[in-house]
Amino acid sequence: MILLNFGHPLTTVQIDQVEKLAECKISQVISIPVQIDFSKPIYPQIELLLNKAGVVSQAEPCLVNLPSHYLISAYLLASLHGLWGYFPAVLQFKPILGSIPPRFDIGDIINLQAIRDKARTKRSF
Repeated sequence: MILLNFGHPLTTVQIDQVEKLAECKISQVISIPVQIDFSKPIYPQIELLLNKAGVVSQAEPCLVNLPSHYLISAYLLASLHGLWGYFPAVLQFKPILGSIPPRFDIGDIINLQAIRDKARTKRSF
């Protein structure tokens, strides 16, 4: 499985946690630094990020570590859905209580497509 990392660098401990939760080996971590200029159109910048990551087609299953900025994450998710035809699974972090400096473990892997599919069953039109 490939891990597309648009967020903070992941530690070896976090990668191990992802592999345990996913029950699968991470074959590659593709780290894409995200720096968006909000004074310019956002979508072309998102396309550039995805091109740098080589995400035009998906030959192997992918997990995504989203950037922390909500708007950039929304653009990335919409773009990935458009490219792949479904929403990717994403990492959820949880703080390690009492850690100084603040540190985070991988809390879960969220299957966004399953959430979307469940929501579709509740449509009333």
